[in-house]
Amino acid sequence: MSSKNCLEANDWICGTYVRTRSQELLDATVQHVGITVASVVIGLLIAFPLALLARRRRFAGPVLGLTTVLYTVPSLAMFALLMPVFGVSASVVVTGLVLYSLTVLVRNILAGLQAVPEEAREAARGMGYGPGRLLFGVELPLALPALMAGARIATVSTVSLTTVGAIVGYGGLGNLIYDGMGSFFKAQVLTASVLCVALAVLADVLLLGVQRLLTPWTRGRRRTSGRAFARIRTAGAG
Repeated sequence: MSSKNCLEANDWICGTYVRTRSQELLDATVQHVGITVASVVIGLLIAFPLALLARRRRFAGPVLGLTTVLYTVPSLAMFALLMPVFGVSASVVVTGLVLYSLTVLVRNILAGLQAVPEEAREAARGMGYGPGRLLFGVELPLALPALMAGARIATVSTVSLTTVGAIVGYGGLGNLIYDGMGSFFKAQVLTASVLCVALAVLADVLLLGVQRLLTPWTRGRRRTSGRAFARIRTAGAG
């Protein structure tokens, strides 16, 4: 079947659809990226203090338990519960995605902080580091690999879950997928789905690159925590 009438034939792969609906695809992609970025950034801002709270043994159970319970709520039910508060808006989708991301982010940040070698902390305290400087100057940089791993998982998951936002009209590429499935518009469903997968892969690759830039001591041969701390201290002094 020629590309000129692939729309009439309702083919799965149709170049004519991509050319004639390019602006619609672009708008949906921009909305998808915007919702994903907002959700992950807000999720990180909330997850970090929660992870610090969970470091205290008496708060670990409640914090981890709450985030786990939130993750078990079905997405449709989550959005339905949020609609009385936010109405039919993008805030419903972003808030739901933030709540879902907390399980992965809190656990990974906490795991990264707990994995910081005690000798690195002792060396920092011996150099006069206070609690705040110890956290942001030593512990957080050494916990970055675990933190970034959590951010990658949360981002890929969010790209996928954003499509469910189509039920309130804010699903990015999910809007096209759901509309296409309703009318059995094959080219629209396949194109939007492929773009969604491409976004997830691209986001993961970009975050992996950021992780390698921020944690150069994890590349090449294995280094001791003392050398990693020395690199962080040198960078901070610069």
